[in-house]
Amino acid sequence: MFRGRYEHTIDAKGRTSVPSRYRDVLDGLGERRVVLTSALDPCLVAYTMPEWTAFEDRLAKLPQFDRAVQKLKRIYVSGAVECEIDESGRILIPPTLREHAALKKEVMWAGSGKYAELWDKDTWRRYFESTDDERREISNRLGELGL
Repeated sequence: MFRGRYEHTIDAKGRTSVPSRYRDVLDGLGERRVVLTSALDPCLVAYTMPEWTAFEDRLAKLPQFDRAVQKLKRIYVSGAVECEIDESGRILIPPTLREHAALKKEVMWAGSGKYAELWDKDTWRRYFESTDDERREISNRLGELGL
């Protein structure tokens, strides 16, 4: 499971370090790669290979002509790239994915359980600072879901 927030940087070649705790999760699975893809929000999503495969399997069972399913495939599946973790614990983020998330120098890795998100640090700050009205809406919805 991916937990916690970690601040890192991206170098001029587009490489960033995967947080050591996330690497520990991957090592436990015998993995040296992540599947990195664009998200609905202006960020990237990193999956372990087993989680990505399970996601694609669930997606394949959905109605192929449903517009929401098509849109999700265009965003998630078409953007997906397998990224090897190098000996220094870094991944190379392709330019198209860096552009999607507007990644500059400082980035934020944010654990989300079965996956992790990668945000531009300033964008993360803006998204994370929700208004009181938005927090109430989220709280009400989570209550409806039983959380």
